[in-house]
Amino acid sequence: MMVKWLRESRVSSIILTIFRLYLGYTFLTHGWEKISGGFDASGFLQGVVKNPGIEIWWASFLGGVAVPNVELFNVLVPWGEFLVGLGLILGCLTTAATFFGVVMNFSFLFSGVANPNALMALLGIFILVAGTNAGKIGLDRWVLTNIRHIMNKKTNDVGGKVSAEH
Repeated sequence: MMVKWLRESRVSSIILTIFRLYLGYTFLTHGWEKISGGFDASGFLQGVVKNPGIEIWWASFLGGVAVPNVELFNVLVPWGEFLVGLGLILGCLTTAATFFGVVMNFSFLFSGVANPNALMALLGIFILVAGTNAGKIGLDRWVLTNIRHIMNKKTNDVGGKVSAEH
């Protein structure tokens, strides 16, 4: 019943828009601070790897993948945050933006950074469960309609000819 309400209710769409705008603003501003402030994740990553309270599998991943490729993460993290924030604020590809935002939130949570990532992850999960209803008050109303139209046109294209329906 709750999932149906999240996915179909107009009231839910309004509430999710508020969640979306809060998350978007938070991601956008954190991303912009990192982009404009010379972000360097190397000290943070090395500290997480050495933290005895961090799960071994996560520390192994960070030590084996993130630390040796810190230059890549120095680009991915700030621009990822910024673009997730932009997508959420505009309501454009909301589900994809939210998914990547939740992944980033859990990455920070796994690394021992709880605030505000726990709340952000929870709000993001509500948006993910709501699906397209979370972006109805935003660009998704038009973007997703056009994507569906293009995809339907391609699936109805038989042998190089467009079917009689189009």
